[in-house]
Amino acid sequence: MPEKFRVLATSPIHLSALPILEPSCELVVAPDDSEETLRKFVADADALIVRVRLPDDIFDHAPRLKACVRHGVGLDFIPVERATRADIAVANLPDSNTQAVAEHVVGAILAMARGFDRLPRAWRNDGWLVRQTFQGIELRDRTVGIVGLGRIGLQVAAALHHGFGMRVLGCDNGAREGLPSYVDQTSIENVFSGSDFITLHAPLVKSTRHLVNAELLSLAKPGALLVNAARGGLIDDDALVAALRSGQIGCAALDVFEPEPLPPDHPYWSIDNVLLTPHVAAFTSEGLVRMSTGAARAVVEILHGRRPEHLVNEEVWPRYLERRATR
Repeated sequence: MPEKFRVLATSPIHLSALPILEPSCELVVAPDDSEETLRKFVADADALIVRVRLPDDIFDHAPRLKACVRHGVGLDFIPVERATRADIAVANLPDSNTQAVAEHVVGAILAMARGFDRLPRAWRNDGWLVRQTFQGIELRDRTVGIVGLGRIGLQVAAALHHGFGMRVLGCDNGAREGLPSYVDQTSIENVFSGSDFITLHAPLVKSTRHLVNAELLSLAKPGALLVNAARGGLIDDDALVAALRSGQIGCAALDVFEPEPLPPDHPYWSIDNVLLTPHVAAFTSEGLVRMSTGAARAVVEILHGRRPEHLVNEEVWPRYLERRATR
């Protein structure tokens, strides 16, 4: 029997992936996700399934590595350029968590609009009569601004427009063709100044780091509500903390942070008008199955010399096949 490929997962994956891997692969789960542990365990791995941010030098410690597959979408977790230089094929799963994250964002918007984030605490503190002073807001005829018109951003736009009658402003890195007619594409400045709710769906790259800064927040409607389930680095935290404390931003629902985990002394913990969740927007039972089985299939495809559906570094593939053929 030929020796099985060794597949390292940076964190546990769903059991539904095991039948896909077991015929030709041995799965090893790192005991923790520290940089030191990942460097140690990747040394004899043929493939890597990525659920946490990798150290920049991870591939310097991976002489056998052939495949690096993102358990999800965001490629900021993987030093792709270094993988390419090492002839390691990188793949991701672009549509694996679209539904889960879109539903999380819609839920966060509803929670802020109807006070689900603050009413339980107010009721405990002030009693039943809190209902006499509470007022939520309805979504119909209000405007949502979508920053990033990819799969998730457009899914959120569709849900809020068709389901709740919201107007949609959207912006992206350059003009997007073929958008739905109900998406009014404009500048990010107009998105912030014209929206009652703003939700971030841009990737984290050099040009988008701290995209949401004090200047941009100052353009928002007073009391606008903000959601970030994309990447923490999109926001200048100091600027958002100041905007939340002043009321310029009425409330923020944040699922992602920089760094992660969110430090226990971070100012967000001391602010009442912020709804914090620990990077779980993609974590539904269905989403985890899609991500784990998708990652397992991509690993098996690459290790057996078959091009994965969502290969990221296209230029590596001919070199990878050549290297594989000589072994």
